[in-house]
Amino acid sequence: MKKEPLKHQAYDLIKHNIIHCIYAPNTIITEEMIQADISTSRTPIRDALGRLEQEGMIRILPKRGILVTEMSIRELNMLYEMRFLLEPYCIRTYGMRISPEKYAEYNEKFTRFLQEPDTDYSYEEMDASFHRMMINSSQNTYIINQYSTMEMQISRSRFMTGRDSLSRRESTIQEHLAITRAALKEEWEDAADAMLVHLKRSKDTYFDYMMKTEPAQISGI
Repeated sequence: MKKEPLKHQAYDLIKHNIIHCIYAPNTIITEEMIQADISTSRTPIRDALGRLEQEGMIRILPKRGILVTEMSIRELNMLYEMRFLLEPYCIRTYGMRISPEKYAEYNEKFTRFLQEPDTDYSYEEMDASFHRMMINSSQNTYIINQYSTMEMQISRSRFMTGRDSLSRRESTIQEHLAITRAALKEEWEDAADAMLVHLKRSKDTYFDYMMKTEPAQISGI
């Protein structure tokens, strides 16, 4: 198997650390810190940092270091405006392209997680793959690429709110089950409505989380 280029490895590792708050929002990190964490030269690290800066996850501050950015209220609103447009549309328009067996598989996994949280698979990864499946069903490069630009922020917000509010976990599983059940019945309008309800509650959860953080995050400074 061909080995993944070092710049891609560096990108994936730094991205993982940002999503999982090992590099926490609104903190300064350095190339030396990253190099110690991922054991590679500075060239692939700098390539990865340039990509992450373009994606809005970091800001390179000359002579100070690398600021791990945090989402402002304005960015939260923009992120969810796009999610409200894309995800219900995809399941309403293209949901029938996904096999009933795949919906049944997710229905079983969500149900199992509700009953037995100590499963052999990650809830965050399952959640992410479920939403990505809806987007990919469009087979529309423009939709898929647009979602990809948002996916890292979505993953970080999923991790942060999941860590902050474990009580939200049961509710979000029930919301996913409402989507899969409507899809299994081929009631696509109901599935789209259930997706929109889920996204709105997800936004509310992250909004509540942000309101407990520093004023800089709320104002977007």
